[in-house]
Amino acid sequence: MQAILSKLGLAAVHAGVFDGEWSGSGPVTDSVSPVDGSLLARVREADATDAETVISRAHEAFLAWRETPAPVRGETIRRFGDALRVAKPELAELITWEMGKILAEAEGEVQEMIDICDFALGLSRQLHGRTIVSERPRHRLMEQWHPLGVVGVITAFNFPVAVWSWNSVLAAACGDAVVWKPSHQTPLCAIAATRIAERVCRETGANPAIFSLVCGASATAGEALASDRRVPLVSATGSCAMGRRVGQAVHARLGRTLLELGGNNAVIVAPSADLELALRAIFFGAIGTAGQRCTSTRRVFAHEAVADALESRLRQAFASVRIGHPMDRGTVMGPLVRRGAVEDLLVAKERLIGEGGEILYGGEPLPRLGECYVTPCLARSRPDLPLVREEVFAPLLHFMRYRDFDEVLKWHNAVPQGLSSAIFTRDLIEAERFLGVSGSDCGLANVNAGTSGAEIGGAFGGEKDTGGGRESGSDAWKNYMRRQTSAINHGDDLPLSQGIQFGDPP
Repeated sequence: MQAILSKLGLAAVHAGVFDGEWSGSGPVTDSVSPVDGSLLARVREADATDAETVISRAHEAFLAWRETPAPVRGETIRRFGDALRVAKPELAELITWEMGKILAEAEGEVQEMIDICDFALGLSRQLHGRTIVSERPRHRLMEQWHPLGVVGVITAFNFPVAVWSWNSVLAAACGDAVVWKPSHQTPLCAIAATRIAERVCRETGANPAIFSLVCGASATAGEALASDRRVPLVSATGSCAMGRRVGQAVHARLGRTLLELGGNNAVIVAPSADLELALRAIFFGAIGTAGQRCTSTRRVFAHEAVADALESRLRQAFASVRIGHPMDRGTVMGPLVRRGAVEDLLVAKERLIGEGGEILYGGEPLPRLGECYVTPCLARSRPDLPLVREEVFAPLLHFMRYRDFDEVLKWHNAVPQGLSSAIFTRDLIEAERFLGVSGSDCGLANVNAGTSGAEIGGAFGGEKDTGGGRESGSDAWKNYMRRQTSAINHGDDLPLSQGIQFGDPP
């Protein structure tokens, strides 16, 4: 572990504040691995003064960065992507040790960072506006996009670096600076990624403060970003409760938010479904990252014609999961991020039984492996159970049966969250209805593909309590810019729109 930290430039006690220089005046906290309970390193966090200084210096960096031509900004992003390619093995191992996801998934997370750098590089030459036909003679009407300012980015533990990269490199391509407040459970990953960005900025001559960092408590770092008017946009990923707090604080000062919050994602398995395909998708969706993805599969609705066969196969699959050390290439599921997450699953399991559900398999601690390990839980549930409406951030899958397609669509949509959804069917009409206006109410809707594993090319996000934000691909870059509509008069008269006639001044 020390060799990994050394290669990534991390010390045994490392400053957790970066604004062009490394500092930290707040408390020193421990980063403890969920893999084996070992101490990885210590981090000196930010205090209120540090947070204020970071925002100030990020704003100063933005004022110069916005004047840098976008393709030149793209060169810094290109080099950042190349640096990530070099550091991928060490950074992936650090993610595994600090967060607990298996190494293959950690490597995929770093690859996601690399991919979004490639996307942002191309974007740096495609920040297009538009020309609009004017109703007034000898006028040109146009729209253009300008850099917005300092973007606050608050991220969760489950993707400790990828979600930051979605925001930070797109914002940087758009001419913004970023202040990152990472999860207090994964500060080392954030420090390592920021150090890579710092080195690249120094090589290209960019101000490293465009990628600033404040490790610290939500009451310090998070509230500073939410309340400061110099931060026009706050992008926050986490629980619905966290999103409400951030949203209220930012909107109270009429700032913008980009919220990526909870998911309660469902898969509908129709009579015509390829059951092997559905099984594989549900298995990965429920088990991947130990059920700690916002896109994890939480609910399965199986038609009664296929329900018995699918339930049996899922029970076998859950019982066969290889649980163990996440650095072992044979492991399919590693630990949860903390002991408290295991306790949350155990509480949910007992509550489900009390509400009338039935545990088909799992939900048992594995103390022989460590305090954060548990078997995945498969439950037979009903759509009307209160727990089914809630997101339990752990490997708990509700299995339910349906008979009528209209009915299952109502059940599917009858939860507060609206992130990801899927249907497995060979019926074109069912597929089109699921994707139609009265079908899935989620931001992500898939046919014959699972709820988890979104590509960076499409905009990512959800509706309802999921927050309505969109990150990553497509035109999500527009979130990080301010839109300006301009009229240019190249004539000698001053015609007014809507045909208004107004007398000249005396």
